[in-house]
Amino acid sequence: MRVAGKPTARQCRKCKRDLPLASFARDKNRRDGLQVHCRGCVAQYSAAHYRRRREGMGKPVREKADVPDGHKLCRTCGEVKPHSEWHRNATASDGLSTRCRSCRAERGRQDHLKRSYGLTMAERDAMVASHMGLCVICLKAPAIHVDHCHQTGRVRGVLCFNCNSAIGKLGDDPDAVRRAAAYLEGTPWKPTLVAPGVYQLPS
Repeated sequence: MRVAGKPTARQCRKCKRDLPLASFARDKNRRDGLQVHCRGCVAQYSAAHYRRRREGMGKPVREKADVPDGHKLCRTCGEVKPHSEWHRNATASDGLSTRCRSCRAERGRQDHLKRSYGLTMAERDAMVASHMGLCVICLKAPAIHVDHCHQTGRVRGVLCFNCNSAIGKLGDDPDAVRRAAAYLEGTPWKPTLVAPGVYQLPS
C-alpha cells in the first residue's frame, strides 16, 4: 500500500506477512532505513537465541509467564501483580521497577541490617529465635528492633520498640537504668550535698 507515492506497509522476509512500517525497527544501514524482519520475528529469534545460549551454558531458562494486561511478573517472588504494586522507574522499558513493592521493601530491610549492623536477616532471625521471639527486657512484646552500642557499634540484642527507646533515652547508661529500677522499687538513690551546688550519688 502506498500513500502519496510512499509505501505504508512492507512484507517481513521471515513470516511473509504484510505489515505497517511501524512493525519494523530502524536499521540505518539499509536503503529504506528499516530492518527486513518485523519486530515480532526479531523478538522470537532473540528469545530462541537466548534460550539456546543459556542451555548451552548449562544455566536455567526462565519460562515466560502468562501476564495479563496491567500486570507484571516479579522475578524475585514469582508473583504476577498489578502495576499499582510496583514503584515507577523512568529508565525501565516498561516504566516500572524490576521488583514489586513488597520485595523491594524486603531488600531494603536486608540492606539496612547489613549496612547498619553487619547482620544478615538469618543472623537477626536466629537472635530473635534464641529468646523465643520476645524482647529480652520486658519479656512481653515481640523483638523487632536491633539494639546496639552507639560507641562501639556492637549489636547487643533485639528488643521491642518501647524498651529500645527507653534505654536510648537513658543514654545507654547502666547506672541510670539501675537508679530507675531502684526508683520503681521505692528506694530511690538520693544524692548527698558535699559542697555548694555539688551532689554525690551513692555508689
